[in-house]
Amino acid sequence: MTEQANQNEAPRPDAGKILLEEIQEPSPLDGKSGKRGIGQIILIPFLAVITGLLLGGIFIILTTEQVYAAFGQSFGAGMQSAWETVRIAYQALFNGSIGDPKAIISALGSGNQLEIRKAFNPFLESLVASTPYIFAGLAVALGFRAGVFNIGAEGQIFVGALAGTFVGYSIPGLPAYIHIPLTLLAGAAGGAFWGFIPGWLKAKTGGHEVINTIMMNYIAFRLSDWLLNGPMKRPDSFNPISPAILDSAKFPVFFGPPTRFHMGFFAALLVAWLVYWFLFKTTWGFDLRTVGANPKAAKYAGMNVTRNVILAMVISGALAGMAGINEVMGVNYNLAMAFSSGYGFDSIALALLGNNHPVGVVLSALLFGTLRNGATKMQVVANIPVDIISILQAVILMFIAAPAIIRTIYRLRKPAEGDSEITVRSWGGN
Repeated sequence: MTEQANQNEAPRPDAGKILLEEIQEPSPLDGKSGKRGIGQIILIPFLAVITGLLLGGIFIILTTEQVYAAFGQSFGAGMQSAWETVRIAYQALFNGSIGDPKAIISALGSGNQLEIRKAFNPFLESLVASTPYIFAGLAVALGFRAGVFNIGAEGQIFVGALAGTFVGYSIPGLPAYIHIPLTLLAGAAGGAFWGFIPGWLKAKTGGHEVINTIMMNYIAFRLSDWLLNGPMKRPDSFNPISPAILDSAKFPVFFGPPTRFHMGFFAALLVAWLVYWFLFKTTWGFDLRTVGANPKAAKYAGMNVTRNVILAMVISGALAGMAGINEVMGVNYNLAMAFSSGYGFDSIALALLGNNHPVGVVLSALLFGTLRNGATKMQVVANIPVDIISILQAVILMFIAAPAIIRTIYRLRKPAEGDSEITVRSWGGN
């Protein structure tokens, strides 16, 4: 009787105000509290990156045979070899992801447009590699904000790419200013549909979104295999690949060859701003964050928890779908089997690194894209395995997940009560 009475009790008039005071956090874009927000969002990740690079240097030393051979000669020779190995590796990483400063200065001095594009191409390629990370990171971060664990971003990327690719090659005669947004929206719709299913199951039946989204990933993989070997297979190809999308559906490319920098990067930044505006400037965004912080209190305040859970998964899926179709519209121009290089899974780490905030996600995506793009040259020039980059990312994420380690190493004070960090409810939460 008491429980039933509590369920039927009308929401308190001041419940919304209490919730607002409890979950409202400083934004890095707002006033005085913004300075404190910037510090909380940037300081720990920045120190985690620096510490990760230092530990990465140790891994490079430990996995290089020349260093061991040099230590066999003398301690001094070993230390010099260790320093040179790390210096060459990180110099190659920097040149491969940002560009060689000498080459950039020389190209600018020559005035040759082709040489200038070649010199800046590593930096532009890093932006290209960062673009799908921005979309996918926003997808996972928004889900975390709403208290749901969207582990299905990888599957939503595939379904979004399938839907968008079909629209991209099957509707001729459209002008680019219609076909480009239509293709992008089709990708978003595909991802949204794939996110709606586990969202509905979570809200209506209590089915856990972690299990459901993981299972939906496998369905998406096998569905894409079947479509690319059947209905969506290019007729003149023996390989499981879709027809190329029409020119009217491709993102415009800036600067010309050899660069591949395209309009999708600016679309990703626009979407990141829209996500920030939605989460922190609208009533719906406030409801999502409230449900994520405390669903029982949100329900007591009169918010529709079921609707918000479904809405969070739908928007999260749409963002992941845009990550998939972005790669088709801006880089590949067709869809092949296993086209995604694990963007959906990397986005989980990326969202945590960005503290589940759109600004942090963009910065983290730029870091991941830069490391990913520079890893190839590091392997070629310094003969360092690209797996070292994965180790760097793992170490950085470990420090982000356990900020007390960073505070202990650098003797930072514990944040005040009002500067609490962003967290998500446990997997076992309701």
